[in-house]
Amino acid sequence: MNTGIIIQARTGSTRLPGKILKYLPYDSEITVLQQVIRRCKCVSGVSVIVATTTSIEDDIVEKIAKAEGVNVFRGSEDDVLSRYYEAAVLNKLDRVIRVTSDCPCIDPGVIENLIEEQNNIKADYVSNVLERTYPQGLDAEIFNFDVLEKAHKMATNMSEREHVTLYIYENKDLFNVVNVKAPVSCMRPDIRITLDTEEDYTLLSVLYDYLFNADKMFSTKDIVKVFDEKPYLMNINKKIVQKTVCDDLKGEIVEAIKVLDLQELNRASEILRKI
Repeated sequence: MNTGIIIQARTGSTRLPGKILKYLPYDSEITVLQQVIRRCKCVSGVSVIVATTTSIEDDIVEKIAKAEGVNVFRGSEDDVLSRYYEAAVLNKLDRVIRVTSDCPCIDPGVIENLIEEQNNIKADYVSNVLERTYPQGLDAEIFNFDVLEKAHKMATNMSEREHVTLYIYENKDLFNVVNVKAPVSCMRPDIRITLDTEEDYTLLSVLYDYLFNADKMFSTKDIVKVFDEKPYLMNINKKIVQKTVCDDLKGEIVEAIKVLDLQELNRASEILRKI
């Protein structure tokens, strides 16, 4: 089975523009995107493809990917589902592993465990994100090409096109969907090590100062150990709320209330609660 990791990458970001071009470690010249690519290349038995957009702003993404020795596909900026499908077709993939470029702590061992799980149970879709037990930022999803193709042909609304696997895991009557839990030693869903804000970047910079070794990839256990020993690091980005996919206005209001509560904007929060 020809398996490929497709890394979703673009320089545009509403909360932190150019985030994947920031340096990790902070005082290095290694970008976040490079760290993600290098960690994915450590997964055995897979190819790595960077899927970016046709925007001129993402020429730098293509340049970095080629310098790291991986394939590049450029497609739609908004229809990310089609970008994945076309990248998979071009690279003749039988199975796709989805990783995003804002997760510079992605663990090759976690991805390999998900591959093994899918090999054993033959599910259409296997991930560690539907019920989060790992630290946030170690997200990976695996699905067969025929599943991706069916989603590409059948998904119609904007959110299903923008979020690659939304149609798959929301249609469990069509697909065999499985979520994999973290081992007990790594069950820390309270840890946030993805990159969306300046606070996230500060935390990741500190974490890389502790763990980065050019000759050895740090693991989920190493990450958890740092947070166990230095729990105050959690304070750096504890007020950040992860962006979520909402099906309707009610869902967006629920997410808006969470943000308002964190910022102690109580009057606005109370008004939304009455809607």
